[in-house]
Amino acid sequence: MATDTNETKELHGSCLCKGVSYTLSGAVREISHCYCSQCRRTHGLMGSYTRSNWDDVHFTNKKTLQWFRSSDSAERGFCNTCGSSLFWHRLDSGYVAISAGTLDQPTGLKVAGHIYTDDLPDYYSLPDDGMPRYGTTSDGKLDGDLST
Repeated sequence: MATDTNETKELHGSCLCKGVSYTLSGAVREISHCYCSQCRRTHGLMGSYTRSNWDDVHFTNKKTLQWFRSSDSAERGFCNTCGSSLFWHRLDSGYVAISAGTLDQPTGLKVAGHIYTDDLPDYYSLPDDGMPRYGTTSDGKLDGDLST
């Protein structure tokens, strides 16, 4: 099971053009690689996400942040200038998933597993990394990943 980490360390992140920048001040979850059709279309192959409580996300700039309602239950945040995919948010929750690639290095995070592998594109084979794999959601086994 993925665990929260970085409880005392701040993490910083931004989009490519810096029109959106943020600081995470609380615990974050290890990384889940998601291969659902929405993440594939948003990121090109997979979405790599950590997670934080909304209360622990502090924007230093959100001038270009825009939200897209990607389903009946979720929305995705992106930069309307450079196009960077930044966030995924289930509307009825107090947390936000953060695109791991937008975090400044080093993060200290590790990959916890792969979800929605049933949607894996035919041009890609999962690495033999020993991480758990789930055909759809892990139903919380990766610390609360939820379907997109």
